[in-house]
Amino acid sequence: MEHVLSPTTLTELRRPRPYPAVSVLTPTHRREPDNAQDPVRLRNVLAKAKKQLESDPAVTRELRMDVAGQLEQALAEVDLAHAEDGLAIFAAPGEHQVWSLARTVPERVVLSDTFLTRNLVAAQAAERPFWVLAVSADRISLWSGGGGHVVESGAAGFPLTRSLEDPDAERQERVGDLPSTFRDERTRHFLRDGDTVLASVLRGDPRPVYVTGEQAALSLLDEVGTVTKDAVHMARGGLAHASADAVWQAVSPLVTAEDRKSADTVARELETAKGRRAFAAGVDEVWQNATAGRVRLLAVEENYRVTVRDDGGDHLVPADTDDLDARDDIVDEIVEQCLETGAQVRFVPDGTLGAAAGIAGVLRY
Repeated sequence: MEHVLSPTTLTELRRPRPYPAVSVLTPTHRREPDNAQDPVRLRNVLAKAKKQLESDPAVTRELRMDVAGQLEQALAEVDLAHAEDGLAIFAAPGEHQVWSLARTVPERVVLSDTFLTRNLVAAQAAERPFWVLAVSADRISLWSGGGGHVVESGAAGFPLTRSLEDPDAERQERVGDLPSTFRDERTRHFLRDGDTVLASVLRGDPRPVYVTGEQAALSLLDEVGTVTKDAVHMARGGLAHASADAVWQAVSPLVTAEDRKSADTVARELETAKGRRAFAAGVDEVWQNATAGRVRLLAVEENYRVTVRDDGGDHLVPADTDDLDARDDIVDEIVEQCLETGAQVRFVPDGTLGAAAGIAGVLRY
């Protein structure tokens, strides 16, 4: 199952497909007893997808068999033992993908000529993704973090490694000119290379960066680096060779502290926006401004969900989930729309927005 949504991957997911491109969404659960229902629910929603394929006159028998086979292959790849809060399965002629999401999704089956990506985009934003660069004299590793865990990344050729053996070390030691590890010119080049490769990663997938390593390594990075100068530094060695769990345990206090600072900053910006009459609150008002591209900063409480429908005019009104025209992932739709128009999106703890009723925005004009 896939977990990390990069901009390149999102572009690939959004490209047009031959009809039918099937998107299957279903909520899942991390713990007992709720997760006992997940296997049955998953089989039922896939059966619903196959039924829609059979009843669609635009889908030939050949295409139906192809896509149904892709759905079966996707089902075999689902690992419910390690489920998160939602699951997205995409299938089209000749291809399929399975995505595990750390954010719940509504149960849905959609047949179109593109995959439904807004729930993936919102889940990625809610995870507040970040990078961890762990440096040592002989290895520089990159970790992709978010949603309470990290995984090692192979982006742009990471990890970078080198041998610490210096063929000229004996001669230098005899004449008293053997530099310490982090004053050695080869180490300077190695760390500079790490900074340069990280810059290429950030161009394609910009995120906050945490850098860990011995204090001497961090000091050298400050001298030779560019993008790492703006990162949050933590003087702790050994993580370049460590496990994912060790890296997460080391950086999680920093991540928590930065999230808290970010929430405080968002609250201040929203309060200032009220005084400038550049403030929107509530799902209807925020949706209207997001659609017009007016939102500069969107704030959403982490567990805020609402089901709405169009009132037949220009407004959204509350609705029941079983209404035919209900939009039960309108929050995810707003998140995706804001990101598409260049807005910052920040998920904040429940209750942070008070009277704003779960969602608010700072407007551009």
